[in-house]
Amino acid sequence: MSHSAPKPGEKIVVLVDDEFSYIDLLQQLLGEHLDRPVHGFTKPADALRALPALNVGIIITDYQMPDINGLQFIAEVQKINPQIPVVMITAYNMSFTDRELAAVPSLKTIVRKPFKWTTLAAEVVKYWPDANPPKVISSKSPFKGGSGTPFKNA
Repeated sequence: MSHSAPKPGEKIVVLVDDEFSYIDLLQQLLGEHLDRPVHGFTKPADALRALPALNVGIIITDYQMPDINGLQFIAEVQKINPQIPVVMITAYNMSFTDRELAAVPSLKTIVRKPFKWTTLAAEVVKYWPDANPPKVISSKSPFKGGSGTPFKNA
């Protein structure tokens, strides 16, 4: 499930969320509004298997998933590549202990659902790991989920 292929040396955005319809929408909106390829995975295990072969700039992961939660997923990502920053999205109003957070230094921020795609895009740019972050492309059509479209839990 991917959009455009990355140019040589170009880092991509990876999305991980077990809800297909949610990841499809998020991938479409970020794919339209960030000048980077966006690859979505509905199974964290598939994302972990694919990571070594991908040139990942940032990962956006849900917290609540079957089999593995967002913190466990981030801990596994760090074993593969501790340099990849991660943004976690969640509908749950949770707080993590200092100890839990210390175990996942790759976690840069938590974005609470519902959110606007512009909020998420700004976090991607803010935490991009190199000096060449994606550019945010404003909406071409007012009917294509412009900046006023909040994400709800699907």
